[in-house]
Amino acid sequence: MLFSDFDTDGEMWTGDGKRTRRIAVAFSEPFKAVPSVMVTLEMLDIDNRSNHRAETVAEDITPEGFTIVFRTWGDTKIARARASWMAIGGVEAEDNWDDMY
Repeated sequence: MLFSDFDTDGEMWTGDGKRTRRIAVAFSEPFKAVPSVMVTLEMLDIDNRSNHRAETVAEDITPEGFTIVFRTWGDTKIARARASWMAIGGVEAEDNWDDMY
């Protein structure tokens, strides 16, 4: 869950203009180099009386983790949002022969 602002009268639900939410994600084990990361919205609960504006991206990607950034703007009212992500890259393995010689 990225946020649930409906329950708490948070800024994504009650605010106007540019609003941003950042969520840090740590990988369970580090990658050998910066991986490719894809973020997608899994659920978006949005008010039907305003325009629907939303952007979800991955920023600050390192071998150890990244930040999910969710943005909205204008009069958009978002009650809650959930995202999924996938990271692809090389990881260390016990049978990594390149490191043995």
